[in-house]
Amino acid sequence: MTKRTLLYFSILIFHFSAEQALAQNLKLSILGKTEAETKTIDSLGYASRFEDLQSLKLELANFSKKIETIGYIDQKLLSYFKENDSLYLAQFSLKKRFSQVRIYNKELVPRSIFKMIDTKVENDHFTVPIEELELTLQLINAEIANEGSPFLTLTLEQINKNDDFTLSARLTASNTSARTIDNIIVKGYEKFPESYLKHFLKLKTGQDFNLKKIKLKSASLNNLMFANVIRDPEVLFTQDSTLLYMYIEKNKSNTFDGFLGFGTNENTNKIEFDGYLRLNLTNNLNYGESLKLLYKSDEIEQKTFDLSLQMPFLFGSPLGATVKLNIFKRDSTFVTVEQSARINYQFDPKNSVSLGVKAINSTDLLDLNTSIINDYRSNSYFANYQYTQQRQKDPLFPIDALFDFTAGTGSRIFDQNRDAQNHFALETYKIFDFNATNSFFSRLTSEYFTSNTFLENELFRFGGINSIRGFEENSLLANLYAVLNTEYRYRLNSTLYVHSVVDAAYFENQLIDQKGKLFGFGFGFGLLTKAGLFKFNYSSGKTENQSFSLTNSKIHLSLTALF
Repeated sequence: MTKRTLLYFSILIFHFSAEQALAQNLKLSILGKTEAETKTIDSLGYASRFEDLQSLKLELANFSKKIETIGYIDQKLLSYFKENDSLYLAQFSLKKRFSQVRIYNKELVPRSIFKMIDTKVENDHFTVPIEELELTLQLINAEIANEGSPFLTLTLEQINKNDDFTLSARLTASNTSARTIDNIIVKGYEKFPESYLKHFLKLKTGQDFNLKKIKLKSASLNNLMFANVIRDPEVLFTQDSTLLYMYIEKNKSNTFDGFLGFGTNENTNKIEFDGYLRLNLTNNLNYGESLKLLYKSDEIEQKTFDLSLQMPFLFGSPLGATVKLNIFKRDSTFVTVEQSARINYQFDPKNSVSLGVKAINSTDLLDLNTSIINDYRSNSYFANYQYTQQRQKDPLFPIDALFDFTAGTGSRIFDQNRDAQNHFALETYKIFDFNATNSFFSRLTSEYFTSNTFLENELFRFGGINSIRGFEENSLLANLYAVLNTEYRYRLNSTLYVHSVVDAAYFENQLIDQKGKLFGFGFGFGLLTKAGLFKFNYSSGKTENQSFSLTNSKIHLSLTALF
């Protein structure tokens, strides 16, 4: 390379570098028409250094829009020129600042929307701070669109300037008719029961289109055991129809639950076993139906068979039905058969009520016909209210809260005597979360019935893993009992938690004039495995005036499998 060529390239590189340096050091100074306006501009702030001229011009445009948004609607760029190689000067005239806008024709805005925005509403207008005007109109427009007019556009016309630093304007809207849902299309789980769309979610064709409400309703699907939402609903608008797309997937909802319990018999000092098997089949026919089967064998030669079938939204109606059969046999002493049927109505995904009838027939197998155990039959009517709240996608603790209350009245006949009876039952529990790892579980179960006389084979039976822990299954008899179960739970990870067991109970048995208080203490853990949720409980029970004894302890193992 010659010296001449080298010199040429050196000059070119120097010139290019100088231009780059200048380009990266462009400055902008914005002045007002008066000194007061300049102070106002400085207080508002703006970018003053730029890498290129295009960025500088963009900042001038943004600043002009900014001051106009906060009320300087008559602002004007008076001059813009290059002072020297790196400095540009711009001068604005701000003029008068308007602070708020009075908007007339407020009838276009539904009253419910005014509650969502911080604004002053008068008889014929509403007032908005001018810096919030654009955001407020966007919010109103979006809410009106959600309520069935997605293509509605709001504009302000007849804008006037008042002497009190206030603007006045008339609100107008483009002429678009309200939309209704013409078709609901389910993607992912095409056989999702249509009755659940209509009666559970309260979504049906011909209904006013409201996207916000539709999203809230679709989230309620997560309260179902057999389905959940994959993603938010979407809508397709054509010239003459509105198509709603729901994205749903089918979940595994069948469960197999069982436990094995063992403890030492106080009389024989031998280990005795007890347990149960519970099978729940849900939505296998894609109608949302549920079949539940329970078989239980207790330590004291008691056997329970329980079968129930729930059929929601019969024949496309909002009413469902539940039928139930329960057979209880105590060794060779007596057998009791209970049959019930109820009609259910679900107000929303969390609340439901039902009315039903129940018939009980108990037979004394020993034919002793004593005043304690005797043949009897009873008929009653009952009403039930239930509230259920699911915990979203938490396999360890799927239900967050439950409230279930039943009240019934009827009569019982034995030995040619008829007695009026009333029955009340309550089950409620709640999980209180302290943080991601610590929570407290509290459950109250209670039953009570009134009668002029009592028989042993009609009394409530309680105790065991699903009642007060540390006692034999169904070994306690009462016409009134209340059991409080508590657990402090510590979650070690997403699949394992440990917990305490602190239970207390009160019961009354008017047949033998007995009252008492019971307590259960222990610990346990739950482990989510590939086979299902495995639970271990170790607990010891005692009466009010009894000391603890490890020989009275109970160990319960259970496994709930989902398939």
